[in-house]
Amino acid sequence: MKKSSFAIGVAVAALTMVAAVSGASADDTKISGRMYADFTNIDQKVDGVQTAPSGTGFDIKRLYIGIDHTFNDMFSANVTTDFQYSSAISSTEVYLKKAYVQAKFSDALVVRVGATDLPWVPYAEGIYGYRYVENTVADRTKFATSSDWGLHAAGDLGQNFSYAVAAINGNGYKNPTRSKSMDFEGRLSAKFDQLNFAIGGYTGKLGQDVPGVATPNTATRFNALAAYVGDRSRFGVEYFSANDYSAALVKDPLHEDKADGVSVFGSYRVTPIYTIFGRAEEVKPSKTLSPTKKDQYYNAGVSFAAFKGVSFSAVVKHDEVTSIGHKTTNNEVGIWTEVRY
Repeated sequence: MKKSSFAIGVAVAALTMVAAVSGASADDTKISGRMYADFTNIDQKVDGVQTAPSGTGFDIKRLYIGIDHTFNDMFSANVTTDFQYSSAISSTEVYLKKAYVQAKFSDALVVRVGATDLPWVPYAEGIYGYRYVENTVADRTKFATSSDWGLHAAGDLGQNFSYAVAAINGNGYKNPTRSKSMDFEGRLSAKFDQLNFAIGGYTGKLGQDVPGVATPNTATRFNALAAYVGDRSRFGVEYFSANDYSAALVKDPLHEDKADGVSVFGSYRVTPIYTIFGRAEEVKPSKTLSPTKKDQYYNAGVSFAAFKGVSFSAVVKHDEVTSIGHKTTNNEVGIWTEVRY
């Protein structure tokens, strides 16, 4: 926690000093924020016995504070902090979600160095539209993450196609350590009017390829998404499959594993301020080592756009993980909110 806070302080101070030295005006620097919070009741049971974090409480799931500075038409920089408080674990943590320098050569080539959005998860979140209610399927089940440290490139290829690629450390933005090799993630997407299509992939050692540690397996992942996003409605499906996608499996000389999952989601704006939405998914997280294990999840709710930048949703969630002789259920009901400025 202390190391994270120190690193964040250094990054923010450095960006501030660079902006000052460059003689930038106030219009060149922008501050933004986003908060995900909820007030809910959770009923979690393991094999029929109620367990933590059952109960009623308020959580700030995420609080992002961003500083974005534009040096000129080509170069810019960003620092975004990620604050999380959870009453379930009585812990407050602060990380650098983003810390990068960007060079925009053209609409077809934007390069970032540092920690920033990865190609897949942020794209899928944008299509889904309800990140503040729940992570998308691969992120929710820990088969993907949203940001990492490395070299990133993205761009638009004409009016209909776009891409994003990244060479990254592999440990995620919370752990910026290096290893002997880098991981790779990419995405190719297409948009034709309201129709959106994308495929993506990942390969690497998840940051485990360090001296003295054998990494006989390589983590891989395939992603696909298809969705209709209109003015009042959106419907889509997201799929992923993964092999050896954990730090333990990458280092395991005796075992390999596979996983896959599918998510179906939709929403419909009934009035200018009210929207109904829902999502259902099924994930098989360990098809080789635990072939009977299954994760079935759904949510349904009504969102209310209170005013610009502030939304509330009344939501019911159900998550059930089963295997032979075991069942864990998590039922949650309450109010979720997103605040942007």
